[in-house]
Amino acid sequence: MRRHLIPLLFAILVAATGAALAAPASTATTAPPTLHLDGVDYAHRWSGAQNQHEFTPAGQDDLEAWRDMVTVIRHPQARDGEGLAAVANTVLGNYQAAGAAILRTSSVPATPEAPAQHFVAAAFYRPDFAEAAFARFVIIDGVGTVIVRGHREYGDEAAPRLQSWITENGEAVERALMALDGVPQV
Repeated sequence: MRRHLIPLLFAILVAATGAALAAPASTATTAPPTLHLDGVDYAHRWSGAQNQHEFTPAGQDDLEAWRDMVTVIRHPQARDGEGLAAVANTVLGNYQAAGAAILRTSSVPATPEAPAQHFVAAAFYRPDFAEAAFARFVIIDGVGTVIVRGHREYGDEAAPRLQSWITENGEAVERALMALDGVPQV
């Protein structure tokens, strides 16, 4: 039995080596999809249930300690202005139920070329961090899409630092978010 085992192992080794030589493994890695917003490239970091995709800038790979993030959530059931408004109202209600301070809401009326769009800005204050969420609700490729630009501050002084950040950046973030033309397919 033993003398048959060695040729068999040798044949397997030769076959495996030949296959490896015939088709070398690719050493190139595919770059993750990126989303470009307000002069910053956000790389895709995670996709989860319910069509949710998260993007962060270079150097912010740790999703437990991010400072800037863009989250894209597709709502396939929202295919028109009414469906999109329902999603926006649900998100607004969820923010309020979570104790967020609602900073601003607005809507862009429908035109013959495009359905209405909606915007919600909110701030969440937690013991370990404070977070601003700027959410745009828009139909992209016939599907209701929420694009959230988030910013977090951590530590004891997170709330005042976040308030300063919102004062300095809030309007520019809203303009950039509302001007964003499309999101990557993930």
